[in-house]
Amino acid sequence: MTEIVRKFAAARVVVIGDLIADEYVYGRVARVSREAPVLILEYDSTEVVPGGAGNAAANAAALGARVQLVSLAGRDEAGRRVQKALPSRVAHTGLVRPAGFRTPVKTRILAGGIHSTKQQVVRIDRLPRREITEGDRNAVLLKSLAAIQRADAVLISDYGSGLATPALARRLAEHVRGTGVPILVDSRYALTRYRGLTACAPNESEVEQALDIRIDDNPRILERAGRQLLKTTRMKAVIITRGSRGMAVFEPDTPTVHIPVHGTDEVADVTGAGDTVMATLTLALAAGATMADAAKLANIAGGLVVMKRGTATVAAAELRRALGSL
Repeated sequence: MTEIVRKFAAARVVVIGDLIADEYVYGRVARVSREAPVLILEYDSTEVVPGGAGNAAANAAALGARVQLVSLAGRDEAGRRVQKALPSRVAHTGLVRPAGFRTPVKTRILAGGIHSTKQQVVRIDRLPRREITEGDRNAVLLKSLAAIQRADAVLISDYGSGLATPALARRLAEHVRGTGVPILVDSRYALTRYRGLTACAPNESEVEQALDIRIDDNPRILERAGRQLLKTTRMKAVIITRGSRGMAVFEPDTPTVHIPVHGTDEVADVTGAGDTVMATLTLALAAGATMADAAKLANIAGGLVVMKRGTATVAAAELRRALGSL
């Protein structure tokens, strides 16, 4: 697996989907307001980092890959700031900037004392009021088809805006058929509508919502859920991430592989951890890993990133060190 990680630097990955500006506003708790029972924060600083598909792209870049990001971005301040925050190894030429489109922004307010860790107290989502048009989707499709010509792997990051769709995935799958290029999908709300791709890696709550079940810690229900998703999506693999319970890897005609959580189950922040898992899975498959080994590497990366605060990434060197300590 260490050799697989070394091969990440030669991988060319295309990430397609919803670019989000993750804004973090930091402040210090000053006192309780007299106007209402709320805290008054003294402003400290603001940080904008790539979220959504941008975070997946940033994670792939941190792991060493050359990345092409294909998405929509507004011509607004948020769009400019999130583009500037993308790592240098992420190419921007796949960004479509339609007139009137506003970059989605998720603002997290974090507060704490001088000597205490800042905690998230509220999140404000500013979503585009302008609907994504068929013209937007066609422009992204054309950029995607051009980008995957030289790709070793493709990751579709669907956060539910209507930009990344099963129809887009079908066109991409048709385009790479017979080439061996893996296409993975991370879909929060339309998991069962994506069919015939390489793999998906939903978390347990997303599986429960998609199948209208409750897994808890019942291995029989988990097994049925994984096999049902395999049958419905016709994918080569379904990886269910289970938080402190690790992962379960389902492949057709293959016994389920259960992977225990890496590191401690006391996490600092799960924001964007799914993007880290998906980016690592995608890179590992691009580098020739088996599905089980790709999932093991993704599990380690996920265990590392949840120990960091905010929308974070994991570097290839961190992954190699973690492998060396096993």
